[in-house]
Amino acid sequence: MAESTGNPYDINGQHFNADMYLQRLLKECTLKQIMDQEIEIVQDTQVLHSDMQTLVYENYNKFISATDTIKKMKTDFKKMEDEMDLLSTNMESITSFSEQISCTLQETRQQITELSGVHSLLKRLQFLFKLPSQLKAHIEDENYSQAVQDYIHAQRVLRQYGDMASFHGIQSDCEVIVEELKTHLRGQFRSKDASPKELAESVDLLLQLKEPPDSLCSDFLAHAQVRMTEQLQVLQDMKDQDMIEFVDAGSSGFLSDLCLVVASYNDMFLNRPRSQDPNQSDDLDSVATTQLNNFVLQNMQNYFELMSNRVEQEQDTGDTAVLVRALDRFHRRLQAVNTLLAESDFARTGTEIVLKAARRQCRAHSQALKAHLADALSRVRQGLAASPAPLARVGSANGSGQVDTLSSSLPEMQASLVLATVEKVKGILQDLLVFVQPELTFGLKPHFRDAFCVDSVREELVVGFLHHLTATARSFCSDSVKSVPLPSLLLLLSKTCLELESSSVHYLLSTVDELFGIEEQHETTPASELCAAMHEAAQDLLNHYVRMQGLNVSQMLRKSVETRDWLHTIEPRTVRAVMKRVVEDVAALDGQVGALFEEGTRAEHSSDSSRRTHSVSLSRHRSNWSSYAPSQLESSIVTNIQKLFSERIEIFSSVDFSKVSILTGIIKISLKTFLECVRLRTFSRYGLQQIQVDTHYLQLYLWRFVTDENLVHRLLDDILSSTVHRCLDPVLMEPSVVEIICERG
Repeated sequence: MAESTGNPYDINGQHFNADMYLQRLLKECTLKQIMDQEIEIVQDTQVLHSDMQTLVYENYNKFISATDTIKKMKTDFKKMEDEMDLLSTNMESITSFSEQISCTLQETRQQITELSGVHSLLKRLQFLFKLPSQLKAHIEDENYSQAVQDYIHAQRVLRQYGDMASFHGIQSDCEVIVEELKTHLRGQFRSKDASPKELAESVDLLLQLKEPPDSLCSDFLAHAQVRMTEQLQVLQDMKDQDMIEFVDAGSSGFLSDLCLVVASYNDMFLNRPRSQDPNQSDDLDSVATTQLNNFVLQNMQNYFELMSNRVEQEQDTGDTAVLVRALDRFHRRLQAVNTLLAESDFARTGTEIVLKAARRQCRAHSQALKAHLADALSRVRQGLAASPAPLARVGSANGSGQVDTLSSSLPEMQASLVLATVEKVKGILQDLLVFVQPELTFGLKPHFRDAFCVDSVREELVVGFLHHLTATARSFCSDSVKSVPLPSLLLLLSKTCLELESSSVHYLLSTVDELFGIEEQHETTPASELCAAMHEAAQDLLNHYVRMQGLNVSQMLRKSVETRDWLHTIEPRTVRAVMKRVVEDVAALDGQVGALFEEGTRAEHSSDSSRRTHSVSLSRHRSNWSSYAPSQLESSIVTNIQKLFSERIEIFSSVDFSKVSILTGIIKISLKTFLECVRLRTFSRYGLQQIQVDTHYLQLYLWRFVTDENLVHRLLDDILSSTVHRCLDPVLMEPSVVEIICERG
């Protein structure tokens, strides 16, 4: 910047040197460039000259304008100075006149003041004398507010001079008129057609007339109670109408009137301007608040009682969806009431009513589930009773028979029972799902949701029904059952419990948890507990089935032994019919059990093991017993020694869930009964031989139904051994003859 300003060649700088600049141009530039530079300088000079002229003209105009303004100001100041002088002269004149007037009126001023006071007093006296007539006129015109104002305005004077005879009469007349005014105000206060504004005005005027606030509060609430009672009676008469209409009528009628009463009451007694005495205001607030709370609580209790009764009636006859819609409207309205009555949580009470209705709905569905189960079991029993089970015909060679109609219908009955039960539970869950819809005001409240979803739906309904189903199934095993259940029903129920344990219990619990949003942190009954109960019930039912069927077969064997004269029987020529019936019954049971349960595992055996084993047994008996006399046979310890080294057979042990295990249990009970009956009889030679034929026939066919054929062989050997011990002339028949008789039989 310093260099540019100190440059002698800068034409715009302060140190410009024209000679040096010209010499430089002559040395460095051509003629053409010098001429162009000259033209440029001339143009710049002309522009600067023009700008200078313009600036001079503008400043000259401003100077002329400023000169004119100064001249005008001098003129205005002169005029203002003259006016100020005139004003000073006028003020001096006014002061002089004022002093003259004060001097003139000084003597009469006190008289004028006294006359003014007398005039004011006369006007007051005139107002007092006219007050009774004015009060009556205001009452006739129903201008109660002006009447109260006039009386209050004159009340202080009347009380002050009430001992004077003239004023005492006026005061007495006014008090009578005011009592009449209070009567009119109370009449308006109690009128059914009075608007809230008129009620508020009546209460305000009565309070100004020093009426007791607690009495006014009681009168107001008593008057309001009449209206509330009418609304409750209207709801009482609507018990046969639609549930939604009932709730709407309660909301638009009873609750609206109650809110209006509370709002009016607050404006008249609680929110009014406080008096000068704070203690009196506090007492009024306390009394008014207590009476209002008692009034509201009593009416809301009556309303809640009506609502609860109507909900119970709707649940007995109505639709669940309609009931839930009505309860939602009821709960929404109570939330609005809560904003006006903040001291009482009526919304929670409403939630309790909704929760009570939901629980009652769950209990109703629980009873429906139990009734459905009872009907299903009744239909199953009727189906089982109406399906005669023709005994399977036993083949002579392989023991195969035709499957009876009952065996073919058992799987269908069992599947139908499980499916109907599961579908019924699912349908009920879908019906109850309307209580937790997201758009409902109470559906998302934790207080309602936890109690309803977890306690009522999952635990009380689903888990409770599964426990009931288990208990019902196990009740058929009890001796206290009035009618003896069909054995096939026990078999079907056992399979049903197994089916529920394997899949249905987990499915139902997962379904209810998913539908109702039940999370794992809630304390709920685990599926393992229910499955364990189902498994125990299935085991008890199956054990009871085995005992019943074993006793049925045993009954035939017992009668066949007890009703025959074994000492006078003839030489056997055929197998007794009861043995054929036993084999046929066992074959029929094999078909029924096989229709529901898997085959199970068997011990390894050869295809002709029954024949070989029995031949060995016969030869053993013949070699052991035919060479001894009867007295020696009785003392023989050969059989007892063999029993010491054989495995003990559990007759009434629990069976597995397989066909061969079930039939093994039945056959063990039957043969054990046969053995015990034989031990109580005495046999001849032919009686022994008949038992020999019968046991061989049983051995030919029963081995294929059990888990281990050796078990049948041992029991039959024990039967034959006991018969030998109880025989007077123990001589066994030749094995070949026995085989011929059995094959022919």
